[in-house]
Amino acid sequence: MHLQDILYTQGFGTRRVCAGLVQQGHVSVAGAAVTDPFADLDPEGLRFTVQGTEWACHEKAYLMLHKPAGTECSQKPSTYPSIYTLLPSPLRLRPNKGAVQGVQAIGRLDQDTTGLLLLTDDGQFIHKMGSPKHHVPKVYEVTAKHPIDEAQIAKLLAGVVLDDDPKPVRAVACESDSPLHLRLTLTEGKYHQVKRMLAAVGNRVEGLHRSRIGGLALPDDLAPGQWRWLTAEQVAQLRAPVPRAA
Repeated sequence: MHLQDILYTQGFGTRRVCAGLVQQGHVSVAGAAVTDPFADLDPEGLRFTVQGTEWACHEKAYLMLHKPAGTECSQKPSTYPSIYTLLPSPLRLRPNKGAVQGVQAIGRLDQDTTGLLLLTDDGQFIHKMGSPKHHVPKVYEVTAKHPIDEAQIAKLLAGVVLDDDPKPVRAVACESDSPLHLRLTLTEGKYHQVKRMLAAVGNRVEGLHRSRIGGLALPDDLAPGQWRWLTAEQVAQLRAPVPRAA
């Protein structure tokens, strides 16, 4: 593939802009500047440097982000900064046929909710991970306002009715290791679901953090606001069918 086309697929601008970057000596491969935009390279596993920034070539982008509080999962935020400002420009500008440019968050977390977010430009992966039909479990660490008792846990496991749907929603798993902490596992993603479920059992969410999606846990060394590429093994693990709960 021509170098200018590789840069284009990775989000470094239009083909004309990418050709200009190469011609002006801003692109290096294996430590040496390449000035021919039509240089033929294998994109598989290719690493290159653009204006001093090292980049690894990925056919599709699969990322994890530790969402900090005070950010919105929106391209057009209303009050708080967008999570997309935490990503480098190429990830926001990757071309996508017939869709919004760049990677997209799979689902949303409220502005005050922290934790694990997945982002990708793979539409099939977004559907697989985001559709309630696939029952991908998501684990939330809940800080409650009032002490959590066994009756509340029993109700959350049995199912509670929210005001927009007569069908009860229930936690797949629910455990408390301290009076004000609850670890809640859900396979749906309704609007403000955790907060509304806690309200339905007479409690209130004071803090909310998503620690796991499927088999992927938020790494301890990924600080709020930081992101990293998912490995091929992690993507395969997330793609794997999820056993249905009894």
